[in-house]
Amino acid sequence: MADDVARLKVIREKVEAGERLSFDDGLALEASRDILEIGALANLVRERKNGDLGFYNVNTHINPTNVCVYTCDFCAFRADLDEPKAYVMYRDQVVERARQASERGATEIHIVGGLHHKLKLDYYCDVIRWIKEVDPEIHVKAYTAVEVEFFAKITRVSTEEVLKRLIDAGLGSLPGGGAEIFHPEVREKICGAKATTEQWLDVHRTAHRLGLHSNATMLYGHIDGPVHRIDHMVRLRELQDETGGFQTFIPLAFHPDNSEMADIPRPSGMMDLKTMAISRLMLDNFPHIKAYWVMLGLKTAQVALSFGADDIDGTVVHEKIYHEAGAETPQEATVAEIRRLIEEAGRVPIERDTLYREIRREGGRWSAGAKIQTPSLAILNS
Repeated sequence: MADDVARLKVIREKVEAGERLSFDDGLALEASRDILEIGALANLVRERKNGDLGFYNVNTHINPTNVCVYTCDFCAFRADLDEPKAYVMYRDQVVERARQASERGATEIHIVGGLHHKLKLDYYCDVIRWIKEVDPEIHVKAYTAVEVEFFAKITRVSTEEVLKRLIDAGLGSLPGGGAEIFHPEVREKICGAKATTEQWLDVHRTAHRLGLHSNATMLYGHIDGPVHRIDHMVRLRELQDETGGFQTFIPLAFHPDNSEMADIPRPSGMMDLKTMAISRLMLDNFPHIKAYWVMLGLKTAQVALSFGADDIDGTVVHEKIYHEAGAETPQEATVAEIRRLIEEAGRVPIERDTLYREIRREGGRWSAGAKIQTPSLAILNS
């Protein structure tokens, strides 16, 4: 106990001075049982970067296919081509989903799916084009680095060429999925067949060089341990030092139901909050940390706004991947409900678009203003 107090005292001094935490500091945070002190430190950093703002957006998810050549142990979403539950969405379905999203005022469509060996890159470009035909203003955040690497493989072109074709189709940014856990001790066991850590990082490096922003994730609470999680964060921090292209980090809580890892219990609420807080402390160069309510639940996401998170994602309609894995959260939360949760947490709710510009609504229409001025941005712009 005395050692824990002493270690946290040194870490607090570094955090208050704005100094970067080391790998060993991260392990000390993982080992500590003082969740309230860790949360308080994360909140200090959170308020230094984003004040009392709590961000959300109005969005819709599209998962174009669940057919996937890979068999990751943690995935309950995938299907083989000949399974009854296998599906592919084509033009009419995508257009209808985009129309519904546009009519309800969504500013973003988030697209991720399986790696279908019978579909060509043209199909994935067309999905974006079909959406843009319905609503040219809606932002398309599409395809994980794992998907982009797979598209490059089946098309026999570089990932840069794939990204350029997707950008030409209307791609606005990349989601952060597929990162799972970077450390080979874990990655090779749970998803060894798909894109390597180096390939995942290189896709995002290339995307940033082409002017795209992206997110990053980490799947925790399965066979991972403290070393694996801190290693993951440090690798992301190093790439962010290099490119500056990441906007948000999203710790994703493992959902075991219906997967090959169904014998592993879900991470506890304490682990959820501790991982959120450590993420905020270690990823000092990430502007935002998101508490993805679909996986955490609305109540835990609300508490996470005091444990380092400044964003709880959006209204989220038609999400399949985590609900297949046993997520018991609703498919959709209303704007009024999200705003109430943020306000109850003592934060100021701000609707943002994918690029963190404030959304203004008038007469059923929306427009994006300038990039939201958080305390950290105000300092940079002064």
